[in-house]
Amino acid sequence: MRWLLLVLALLPSIATAEPLRIASFNTELSRDGPGLLLRDLQKGKDKQIADVVAVIGETSPDILALQGVDWDHDGLTLDALASALADASSPYPHRLALKPNSGMMTDLDLDGDGRLGGPGDAQGYGKFTGQNGMVILSRYPIDHAEVQDFSTLLWKDLPGARLPQRNSAPFPSQAAQDIQRLSSAGHWVVPIETPVGRIHLLTSQAGPPVFDGPEDRNGLRNRDENRFWTLLLDGTLGLAPQNRFVLLGGTNLDPWDSDGYGEVVQGLLDDPRLQDPAPTSDGAAEAPDQGHRSPNATDTVEWEGVGRLRVDYVLPSRDWTVQASGVYWPAKGEPDHETALGASRHRLVWVDLTAKE
Repeated sequence: MRWLLLVLALLPSIATAEPLRIASFNTELSRDGPGLLLRDLQKGKDKQIADVVAVIGETSPDILALQGVDWDHDGLTLDALASALADASSPYPHRLALKPNSGMMTDLDLDGDGRLGGPGDAQGYGKFTGQNGMVILSRYPIDHAEVQDFSTLLWKDLPGARLPQRNSAPFPSQAAQDIQRLSSAGHWVVPIETPVGRIHLLTSQAGPPVFDGPEDRNGLRNRDENRFWTLLLDGTLGLAPQNRFVLLGGTNLDPWDSDGYGEVVQGLLDDPRLQDPAPTSDGAAEAPDQGHRSPNATDTVEWEGVGRLRVDYVLPSRDWTVQASGVYWPAKGEPDHETALGASRHRLVWVDLTAKE
């Protein structure tokens, strides 16, 4: 009888458990040289940084995957960003930033332009080591010892990889393909201890599928960067989380309306192990129609000349209950509309989740 009374006493607290808000945001905070983002954070006068901090503060995620943040060996940039957020009443005591492939220079011509030492000759496009890195910010502890970092995986070693060719020969060379990593920035599986138990974030930022030639090097790499997650969930690449995980980050690929292999993202959205909350915003919904197949309201980025697309995602596993979701893009005339536009061309995407019992 006592155990029954205890269960009944706990039911109200279970029923009213606060959802976890999990978000992804391509901040585009990266600068043109090493240390420049740290400098701007320390000065505290940069409008874009202020807008990014304001967007994060307004949406207040519990766990947040950021892209477009420069990495440094000592983590000074990450600490400065966390300090700016804490000063704005958005503290994130638990943080992760692994060395990205972006800007990791090689001694080979990886982009096939006939020159060495350019940003396209790094493992991921970048002018310096750590440019355009990824960050996890969390209000709950990250199990750093159990983080899986797949960033060293060679592109050629991904099952079913499609490598570029020109005139039936490896492009740009066999030597380049022998060292080329798959990840433009990184592919991480990050365990976090939350009030509902351990969850896993599956996060990456794929490179763009454009800016190449007929060999389609960037398009094919983007295809395989995004296809990586299906293979991981299939168990092809090792041990994959089976429950309470969230796939989030940037694909640089709209499922219907952008250049590239949109069917890969379509496959993720239709994967029975995942659910698509299809977050929307008033700001995207009110924009002029572009004739796209994807609903205007679900767009997450606005690129000059390209238009609006859905390229940023938060996809929970099926054992979550989605309480709410959204894209932070206030309509014109609403408070913080200009702040959202000033922060980044991308918009923050968030989902509120509770665990199914």
